[in-house]
Order: sequence, then C-alpha cells, then structure tokens
Amino acid sequence: MTMKTKAVLAATAVGAAVLIRNLKNRQPDRSFLGQVVLITGGSKGLGLQMAREFGRRGARLAICARDSAELDRAKGDLERRGYEVLPVTCDVTEEHQVRDMVRQVIARYSRVDVLVNNAGAIHVGPLESMQAADFKNAMDVIFWGTLYPTLAVMPSYIARQSGKIVNISSIGGKVSVPHLAPYSAAKFAVAGLSESLRSELAKHNVTVTAIFPGLMRTGSYRNAQFRGDAAAEEGWFSTGAQLPGLTLSAGRAARMIADATRDGVNERVLGAPAWTLDRAHSLFPAKTMELLTAAATVLLPAITGRGPVRGSALRKVAGPALKMLLWAGQRTAKSLNQGAA
Repeated sequence: MTMKTKAVLAATAVGAAVLIRNLKNRQPDRSFLGQVVLITGGSKGLGLQMAREFGRRGARLAICARDSAELDRAKGDLERRGYEVLPVTCDVTEEHQVRDMVRQVIARYSRVDVLVNNAGAIHVGPLESMQAADFKNAMDVIFWGTLYPTLAVMPSYIARQSGKIVNISSIGGKVSVPHLAPYSAAKFAVAGLSESLRSELAKHNVTVTAIFPGLMRTGSYRNAQFRGDAAAEEGWFSTGAQLPGLTLSAGRAARMIADATRDGVNERVLGAPAWTLDRAHSLFPAKTMELLTAAATVLLPAITGRGPVRGSALRKVAGPALKMLLWAGQRTAKSLNQGAA
C-alpha cells in the first residue's frame, strides 16, 4: 500500500468519524422520555429554562409557583414547544400547599420521577442593612422550600425504590458571598441537607444531586430585594449578572443540570469561575476569604450616608458598555418570563 493510499484512507476514516459524531449530536436527547419532572419555581428564570430542557428530552412536566398569571405564561411557552405540562399554583413555604401540589401531580401523571427543588429568593445588601425577616424569608423559600417538596415525594420514592432529587444550591452555598448573607446562609443549608439525603436515601435507589451554579444570565436580578444603598446594590448585582466570561447562559446551565440529573452525580459546580472559586476555597480558605473581603471593601456599595457610593466612577467611564449589558439582561429576563417584582 502506497503512502498516498494510506493518507487517503486515513483522511477518509477521520472524515467518517467526524460525520458519525455530527449525526449523533443531531439526534434528539430523549434521556427523560416519559418521565415526570416536577420543578419548583418553574415559571420563570432558570426554572423555566430547565422545564424547556427536560421537555426537550422527552419529559412530562409539572411546574409550580405562587403567581398564577406567571404560571399561565410559562404553560403557554412550554405547550407551544410541544411539551406536556401541569402548572400548579403553590407557595413552597407552606407545607400543606406543597403536599397538595404533589398530590395533584401524582393524580395527573401517577408518579414523580424527578423532583427539582429550584424555588429561590435573593436579598442583596451589606449585612448591617439586613433584618431578621430577610434571613427568615431566605430560609423559608430556599431551605424549607427544598425540604417540604422532598418530604412530600419521599414516601412514593421509597415505596417504588426509585427516584431522583435535584437541589439547586449555589456557589454561594460553598463560599459565602459578601452582600448576599441571607442567600448564602440558606444555600449552605441546602448543601448540608443534600448530603444528608444522599447518604440516607441511597439504600432506596434514590439519587440526590446538588447543583452549585455561579453567576447565570437568567434575569433573576429583576426579582431580587435590595437593602442599604438599594440603587447602587442593584447596579452592581444586575451588571455582574451579565458580564461575559463570568456568567453562564441559562440554556447552558439547564443542559448541564439535565446531564447531571441523568447521570445521577452527587454534585456539580457550574461555570469555570465558580469551579475556580470552589477549588481555591477548598485549598486556601483563609486567603480566599481575605481576597473576597478586600474585593467587597473596594467594589461593593456602602450604606447611603456612611461613605462614597463605590463603583460610581466605573459606571461613568463604562456607561455605554454597562447600558449594553443591562439591555441584554432585560432581553434575557423577558425571554425567561422575569417581570419586575
């Protein structure tokens, strides 16, 4: 066989491999075909994008939220894409409502295969501006809003000896983030709960996956609550949630979460910045917190009347770029059913 013939055969083999890979990638992922996926906080933001992703993979959907009008819009969005969906109005901070919601889902579909605990609340501001009520609200929505649905599906999971639980925590549930104390405290609680559930439910063939996303472009800033210098806090938070390279698109995050759910992994950190922060904190916890403290002191706003509004010079210099980022953020928020709070 001549060298030329060998080269032609090698090139043909490479081309065939690429063609097969491309054809495989074009095949629809039906890894959740016929499965019932219940997503709390599924009417907007990451929750809605996850519903789209699980629906794309063949799942039958149930979504819950407190706002019935918001649920109706999400239902329309999902049905236009050809997905079967049951919307249920439910406040996940109320255990009796959660139990009733799960009963409705089981009455409709006969079971729940995957529970995604996604409902959340974000309180932004310096610690001294926070009130006890802010911490209580964060714990009610994020922690109790994870525990109540979990307790509601557990009996059927144990009886069936099968099921998946996915808890959406945050990188803030591994490394406490300045000016997000209530949020981080509640997300840490979710991380601890996930470990306990995983160790105790494994014998029943129930997998528990904890997800730790970094900053995501989901439009969630539209529904955050701001304390202290509220305008300045909203400025840094909404801008940071759009920065290229530091944030993850909602679509990519949803795909990664669906993959982690399918594979039954224990936990997954989403996004390179979040992964880097997690590794740094694991190896050098004291130094990492020193750097976060320094960054917060220099970059984050002070309470009105107690110092200069930090970041104002940056906003003047980078005004057009920031406007473009916020414009992009508004488009994302609209596409994910995020209205103003």
